[in-house]
Amino acid sequence: MSVPIKKLPPNAKGQVRYRFVVDVGAHPSTGKRRQVTRTFGTLREAKGEYAHITHRRYEAAAVPFDGRTLDEWLDEWLARKAEDLEESTVYSYTVTLARLRGMLGHIRLQDLAEDDVEEWMKWALREGRVRGGKAGTGLGVASVEMSLARLKEALDRAVARRLVEVNVAREVKVPRNHRKAERRTKTVNPPWNLQEVRAFVDAVKNDRLYAAFLLSLMGLRPAEICGMRWADVDLDRATLTVHRTRTLMGNKVVVEKDTKSLAGERRLPLPDLVGAALADFKATQVIEKLAAGERYEDNEYVLVDRLGRALNGRQLRERAYRVMAESSLRRVRLYDARASCFTYLANKGVPDHLLARWAGHTDVRTTKRC
Repeated sequence: MSVPIKKLPPNAKGQVRYRFVVDVGAHPSTGKRRQVTRTFGTLREAKGEYAHITHRRYEAAAVPFDGRTLDEWLDEWLARKAEDLEESTVYSYTVTLARLRGMLGHIRLQDLAEDDVEEWMKWALREGRVRGGKAGTGLGVASVEMSLARLKEALDRAVARRLVEVNVAREVKVPRNHRKAERRTKTVNPPWNLQEVRAFVDAVKNDRLYAAFLLSLMGLRPAEICGMRWADVDLDRATLTVHRTRTLMGNKVVVEKDTKSLAGERRLPLPDLVGAALADFKATQVIEKLAAGERYEDNEYVLVDRLGRALNGRQLRERAYRVMAESSLRRVRLYDARASCFTYLANKGVPDHLLARWAGHTDVRTTKRC
């Protein structure tokens, strides 16, 4: 049987291309005939894709009819996934998939086509933002790729369960030109240098959250600081144990859990400067507890407000950004400034081997090169 591949005349660049049009079966709901057109630079590629499509078409006939929509399948798939995922990860999956449900969710799972997914991707890159920025503007490449990754994962499972024959999202990718364009326009905000770290530390020396800011500068994540209890701080032995995180999910729900991995659990030595700041903070909380009386919430978290109520990462960041604005400092993530902070602490007399532990380096020389 001959393969209906047509050789096209050379284009403006003198390139010869090969094209075919092939039936991909009738539409399951309407019975309307469906065709796809593919063009390739070599005859070999065209033949390979033609064989792949026709093989898929014949196999698809063996898949039983299923009426569920993509929305319904995503709900079912996510419910199964949730049994083996952290609550915050399930939330992330939910938000990521929500980006494509509005345009694709109503489509019957077996009717979903590669063109549908391609069209969603183009729309998302062009005007798909509904939160986290100006509505109606394009989503970033990373956000679109994350949604595609989750969709591909869900459709892989649908293939495994014989609900659909192929994963129609498998070959959908953000165009390289779009990636390059985003990189060219993306503003890179470098972390603070030593002088900026020094200016920030001077600005917060009398701030109630001075100790928390120092821990952030040294590389603890906001969720790790928020999850820390005084039982994790040994001021006599000058050590700090990190083994819990406390995360704000969707700016509404607080989730407390163990660190993601064993590598995240660590005991760190406290430099004298940081230990003294924590000791002062603990003494301050004793005074605040006496002043508040019965209104005080004694929950043993390190990072609390004047009534003992645990603070979250958003509140910590907002306070830090407020100090930056008041001090005319560039707005950065404190975590990103840790290399300059280590230099600052080294100049304050903190031994290199203590800083190496915080940096996660086994060789002190590596830390000194930062």
